[in-house]
Amino acid sequence: MIKRLTTPLDVRDLKVGDIVSITGTIYTARDETHLRLLEESSPVNLEGAVIFHCGPIVRRTDEGWEVVAAGPTTSSRMNSLEPEIIKRFKIRGIIGKGGMDEETLNAMEKYGCVYLAMTGGAALLAVKSIERVEAVYWLDLGMPEAMWVFNVRDFGPMVVAMDTKGRNIYADVDRLVQERLLKIERELNLA
Repeated sequence: MIKRLTTPLDVRDLKVGDIVSITGTIYTARDETHLRLLEESSPVNLEGAVIFHCGPIVRRTDEGWEVVAAGPTTSSRMNSLEPEIIKRFKIRGIIGKGGMDEETLNAMEKYGCVYLAMTGGAALLAVKSIERVEAVYWLDLGMPEAMWVFNVRDFGPMVVAMDTKGRNIYADVDRLVQERLLKIERELNLA
């Protein structure tokens, strides 16, 4: 069953493994946007917001902006910056792929944020849930690095992969794989 969330998020009741979708406003932020947020602050109020690790492809039309593709990028690239972003801006959700490190997980637990894993390679699927581009900031950084403000409806589905209780689905899977690998090695007399 999909939990339908609305921004700004309240994430304390979410747990690893929950399937969610989001309706409301989300903000794209990759490496350069993270750096600028920490250097200059934010052009918008990010309290309770969702950051989408995404470098979208967007084109200008007569009506404004149209999103062509908007898939998640690898989140670990923002590991060194994300804990401070979560703390300073009171971010409640991060959408990306691949998970994040222990320091970011600790910040999520301390300040109340979740990591929402989105399927990589689904950039065209994500576009179907983006109703419009509300704004763009820092376009001088280039299209993929700018902060895009998207209004979305039922954006997802996504899996809660890291939660506010310090749980991490990636660590759980890794632990399970290591246990099974050891069992197989013993059965084959390799251990």
